Amino acid sequence: MIEAVKTAVKDMQEKMVSCRRDIHKHPEPGWTEFRTASLVAERLSELGYELRLGEEAIDREMMMGVPSAEKLAEEMQRAEKEGAKKEWLMQMTGGLTGIVAVKKFSEDGPVVALRFDMDANDVQESRASNHFPQQEGFCSLHGQAMHACGHDGHTTVGLAVAEILAAHQDRLKGTVKLVFQPAEEGVRGARAMVENGDVDDVDYMLGAHFGFKMKHTGTIACNVTGFLATSKYDIHFAGKPAHAGAAPEQGKNALLAAACAALNLHAIPRHSQGASRINVGKLIAGSGRNVVADKAYMAIETRGASSGINAFMEQEALRIIKAAAAMYDVEVQIEKTGGAAGGSNSPELASFLEAKAKELAIFTVVAEQCDFGASEDFSYFMERVQNHGGKAAYMMIGADLAAGHHDSSFDFDEKAMGYAANMLAYSVVSLLLQGEEI
Repeated sequence: MIEAVKTAVKDMQEKMVSCRRDIHKHPEPGWTEFRTASLVAERLSELGYELRLGEEAIDREMMMGVPSAEKLAEEMQRAEKEGAKKEWLMQMTGGLTGIVAVKKFSEDGPVVALRFDMDANDVQESRASNHFPQQEGFCSLHGQAMHACGHDGHTTVGLAVAEILAAHQDRLKGTVKLVFQPAEEGVRGARAMVENGDVDDVDYMLGAHFGFKMKHTGTIACNVTGFLATSKYDIHFAGKPAHAGAAPEQGKNALLAAACAALNLHAIPRHSQGASRINVGKLIAGSGRNVVADKAYMAIETRGASSGINAFMEQEALRIIKAAAAMYDVEVQIEKTGGAAGGSNSPELASFLEAKAKELAIFTVVAEQCDFGASEDFSYFMERVQNHGGKAAYMMIGADLAAGHHDSSFDFDEKAMGYAANMLAYSVVSLLLQGEEI
């Protein structure tokens, strides 16, 4: 199978480049991936996969950081104008843009799942003459939206892997699940798919990302550790305005409540059992120099080396915010807009993947271990599968980068898609064909 996979990927390279550039040209941020998801659904349907869309794939109650109904409707209309088929769009109303594609093979075997994220960033893409997408005519057509993290490549690789598996379905055993996830940016989307039960029957779960700490095409890390659990919150304080000179006692100062909360949030003790983080990333308050501020807004996040440590930081943060509001006698509204679990690769699966990477003999470097040191909501899938007795692993596929992730000049070497498709397809085939557990 190894040569069959390599040949298939080689033959698909031009198709992958074309697909990636089309997706890059039409970027869609979290929960608005209507065109992208429709493209994915159309192709997977053609390949004979059983599709689960809409509320069959997403738990609506678990969605975080969803745009307004007006924004969703606007994005859906644009997707249709840009070629998305209405039959798919109607199943995604309300931002339900996740897809689970399932193919059961003729013989019993393990359930193997892969996650591919589809969303873009809220970034205005560079129009500099030396920016490759600008040079080649596939720059973003959408204002303040750009694939600045490589998810256009991830989605493309997912479709390539789907095609390879479908072509060899008569030789495979068990079941494959391809999870195309919305809203990874801001760690908003995975929980709604996990809580829907999408991976509860999975034995092996794989995820991958271009770049990060593997910055050169042809390199790979199969044992990624140190996912930081995180929680994201929007905080709105509502007080009462008053004339700051004539009647200050009649006001209730939301600005001071927010400032009090911000200072004391950074006073939460660090945790003895691992890394812990707190950050107030934004604080906007008040309306005028001579007015007691009646409103304030904060954007905050917590992080922890484990889900338990992050839960400690989260609970302390919420306690402090509520106490600050009570101290200044103002109302407070707390909205959770994102989150991810902590975790690390299952060691046995990581070792298996490392062996497969070496068998492929295409990588110049197969790193033994890579500390992630950040958050990615694949960790929700990882945690759920591991808690149900399965194994999960996340890989970093090396790619030469034009600029850092989320930068307006970001771009990645498109040859990296071939490396990723080889690695993921061969790993899945190997897991489906092997007769004994890892």
